[in-house]
Amino acid sequence: MSRFMIKVLMVDVDGVLINGRPWDGKHWSTDLETDLGLSPSLFHERFFTPYWDKIVTGKLDILSALKPVLSDLSPYLTPEEFIAYWFKNDARLNTELIESLEFYRSAGVRIYLATNQEHLRAEYITQTLKLGKLVDAVYYSAALGVKKLDHAFFEKVTNLSKLRPEEIILIDDTLANIIAAKECGWHAIHWTKESDLASELAQF
Repeated sequence: MSRFMIKVLMVDVDGVLINGRPWDGKHWSTDLETDLGLSPSLFHERFFTPYWDKIVTGKLDILSALKPVLSDLSPYLTPEEFIAYWFKNDARLNTELIESLEFYRSAGVRIYLATNQEHLRAEYITQTLKLGKLVDAVYYSAALGVKKLDHAFFEKVTNLSKLRPEEIILIDDTLANIIAAKECGWHAIHWTKESDLASELAQF
């Protein structure tokens, strides 16, 4: 691979910058049944399976989708209460990576978020968790109308950022997204729990 100056990092959120519950890193729904009386498997079957693709690409409002599901499974739980629980329990920040990204940004590297999110969580991540202050822009699936791993996601982000594909390095924990990004001309790093940003970027 030819060497080039690192200009842009496109960083995924879930599995990279955010990893589960703030206090132990477990999945946000680990105690869903104990805390809210909802079976995680049943909720996934009734909500995520039929609706999530439409929600995360901005074609369906999450509150509208949640209302009938919760009305059936937990009539006393409002969509707003459920979302507050979910977001609060899915907010463990990777502070080590954040510090590394802040260092690279101070050195002139542009940092962006490139993530599959619906509108409310995108706002929570950027405003409440303050990740918006870490980056130069945020590109997320509900706003773009398409999600990773669709090639259209990477093509839209390339056009909106006014960058050339070969200038971009994606950092993502999903191998299929890495493959798709490379097929669109991006460089990419497959992020794991053992990854170190400086070591990963050394190849470039």
